[in-house]
Amino acid sequence: MNTATMSYGVRARERMPFAWDFVTLGLTAALLLVGIVMVTSASMSIAAKNFSDPFYFLERQFIFALAGLMLAWIMTRFPTELWHKYSLVLVVVALALLVLVLIPGLGARVNGARRWLRIGILNFQVSELAKVLVLTWVCSYCVRKRTELETTLPGLLKPFGLLALSGMLLLIEPDFGAATVLLATGFAVLFVAGARLRYVFVLVSTAVVAFALLALTSPYRLKRLMIFLHPFDDPFNGGFQLTQSLIAIGRGSWFGVGLGSSVQKLFYLPEAHTDFVFAVLAEELGLVGVIGVIALFVALVWRAFYISRLAAQAGLRFQAYVAMAFGVWLGLQAIVNMGVNMGVLPTKGLTLPLLSYGRSSLLVSLVWLGVVLRIYHEVKCSSRSAIMRMPGGTR
Repeated sequence: MNTATMSYGVRARERMPFAWDFVTLGLTAALLLVGIVMVTSASMSIAAKNFSDPFYFLERQFIFALAGLMLAWIMTRFPTELWHKYSLVLVVVALALLVLVLIPGLGARVNGARRWLRIGILNFQVSELAKVLVLTWVCSYCVRKRTELETTLPGLLKPFGLLALSGMLLLIEPDFGAATVLLATGFAVLFVAGARLRYVFVLVSTAVVAFALLALTSPYRLKRLMIFLHPFDDPFNGGFQLTQSLIAIGRGSWFGVGLGSSVQKLFYLPEAHTDFVFAVLAEELGLVGVIGVIALFVALVWRAFYISRLAAQAGLRFQAYVAMAFGVWLGLQAIVNMGVNMGVLPTKGLTLPLLSYGRSSLLVSLVWLGVVLRIYHEVKCSSRSAIMRMPGGTR
């Protein structure tokens, strides 16, 4: 494709009306609405006790949802080529954020972890944004260094080194869950981009062994692991949160106890409106509600993969990797959060995307969705431009 053709394609794309992906919009809206309802239900008691306002968390979730939607719309206005062009700058920003949050006075310590950066009166969890920026660089690298990545081990070691460095900074906070999701998503992108299977297998095995050794040699992490395996051995101390979550899910049965009728959220289940909102949802809406929410997540992940495939077919390789990275990240984080709530995974401190109360998570998730919507628009416009350039097409 020559420069003149590319220039024509960009001009044509900017002249065309925006191609909205209404399937993605509908799925996102459904998850946001379920999230707002469940955050309200799960938080009313604690909000009334601590803030004398039962709708304290609802108001903030609604405000940040609107802010996130506005930011998502802004992201749809920017060509994704800008993310590709400035990926190195973005990854430097990501690493700087991960370092700044570790500096006393700048990073806010909550529940023993230094994951938040103070911005005025607000705390922003930098790992949420850092994951997106690091993965953006990985996607860009896969395009720029395609041959090197596909043929040599050093070509794979470069992005692996960045992922490892980012993971180490996350572990220092500590944020074991975010580090795991980042590495898993990064490896998925590198594998799909063409890295040799044997090289990926060796590095993945190395990472798994390193994480296992880290967990087994750290008394704090080993204790959490043992509690996850046998929560009812210490139901009133270390295993309290998980046992309460399991009780909530068990009470839900097929159709739940009714919206707003959860008992476990009444000061029994800690973090009921954040990390464990899924347990409250299971208690109030039952297995039917759980299956409905899982179906929405599966559909949104599938849609991201579908957009990724469309972008690959249109020759937009960077955009294809970004859309795929979003789908992998969304699916992994949802699986981890639900697994923690159901006791099949150790407690990780990860929110359920678009559902849990979490300002940083909600904002970044919606911003990334805005980028995916922009990719869909560019794919559709590329298809139209290709038709217009064909013999007999209308310019």
